[in-house]
Amino acid sequence: MLVHGFTFIKNAILYDYPVVEAIQSILPLCDKVVVAVGRSDDGTRELIESISPDKIIIVDTVWDESLREGGRVLAVETDKAFQAISADVDWAIYIQGDEVIHEQYLPEIKSKMQQHLNNDAVDGLLFKYAHFYGSYDYVGSSSNWYRNEIRVVKNNKSIFSFRDAQGFRKGDNLKLRVKEIDAYVYHYGWVKDPRAMQRKQENFHKMWHDDQWVEENVVKAEAFDYSANLRSLEKFKGTHPAVMQERLKRVNWQFDVDISFNRDTFKDKVKRLSYKWFGLDFNYKNYKKV
Repeated sequence: MLVHGFTFIKNAILYDYPVVEAIQSILPLCDKVVVAVGRSDDGTRELIESISPDKIIIVDTVWDESLREGGRVLAVETDKAFQAISADVDWAIYIQGDEVIHEQYLPEIKSKMQQHLNNDAVDGLLFKYAHFYGSYDYVGSSSNWYRNEIRVVKNNKSIFSFRDAQGFRKGDNLKLRVKEIDAYVYHYGWVKDPRAMQRKQENFHKMWHDDQWVEENVVKAEAFDYSANLRSLEKFKGTHPAVMQERLKRVNWQFDVDISFNRDTFKDKVKRLSYKWFGLDFNYKNYKKV
């Protein structure tokens, strides 16, 4: 069974992406990892090269800055990495620059890839998600966070990144058929130095909106205010991946919140309780479970 990883990144240092940890977290499962590295201003290419020279394949890219609707440029960059995977590969593991997989889940992922290797009814594997917010101590609990997403796909070149690269489709815009597995992706996109988060916010919205919208809607500040528009959180009770431990030691900001105060909207509460009591999930699903 031949397995390659794939991802994309640009200006990882400037915006403090844990992309090194992201790639390191999937390396034990991968023979190679293809990284589409966008032209950067901060030494990102050299950073990626340093991770594991014998396993990393770099595809140099230039982002199309005109793609400013729906985060489309992120999907385009994802597809560049996926298409660069050689035809003899069986499975492809996708990881974004702010996602990390805990080592405790690697045996489960490998087992499920082996189990469904020759199962043509399965296009990919569906992961659970933990979304960290503000600090490494809290995870989002409101319904606006997505619960699941596809992060392992068959090396079928009719598969493509969908919308803003959150998920995948295939062929004539068909949803992928997936098996849900007992493994989490830890999403750290909302945990970083507030100054780096502010820089990310000011830049990131340019992938969805024009300059006028960004000027009118993105707050200008030196540091991001994590307390603004805060939704319900829960205390994280698990452990972080081994590859994240050094980053955790470098935390230089404070974030604390009273989690006893429920910030859910009425709609959020109905969704959350319906899922907790009856297993009903009303969130959008870009896949078909098999």
